[in-house]
Amino acid sequence: MTLTRPDSRVADVLDIQRATHVYARGLDRFDPQEAASAFTDDAVWDATAVGLERFEGIAAIRGFFERDAAAIADQFHVITNHVVDLGEDGTTATGTNYVFSEGHTKSGAAFKAIALNEDTYRRTPEGWRIATRRISALTPPELEGFDA
Repeated sequence: MTLTRPDSRVADVLDIQRATHVYARGLDRFDPQEAASAFTDDAVWDATAVGLERFEGIAAIRGFFERDAAAIADQFHVITNHVVDLGEDGTTATGTNYVFSEGHTKSGAAFKAIALNEDTYRRTPEGWRIATRRISALTPPELEGFDA
């Protein structure tokens, strides 16, 4: 039996999906470095549509993830329904995915968000990374007491 290499476009899509899952796993493990590793150095993370902020550059994004890790008692993120469109040049892509997140702050406030991530991706020497992520609510977010 001869093993063949998987189609490179399939491998690209899987690597892009992996980046989104590493982001979620890093948040849920309270590991800001892991969550930030899913992004390019010049990335933009914009959650203003769900009542949070917009951050530009990996240092600002990681800083938010650090504040989040310090403020949250428990949380989870489920990322699903990926749609990825690879660019013609082989170095860029766009995509969407849904996120469901729920948890509690250390002060006892509960939060829940069901949202759409609209992403751009870029191939880097380390693999595909998120270049921009815009998060918009699919249902009204419940963020009372969330101030990470």
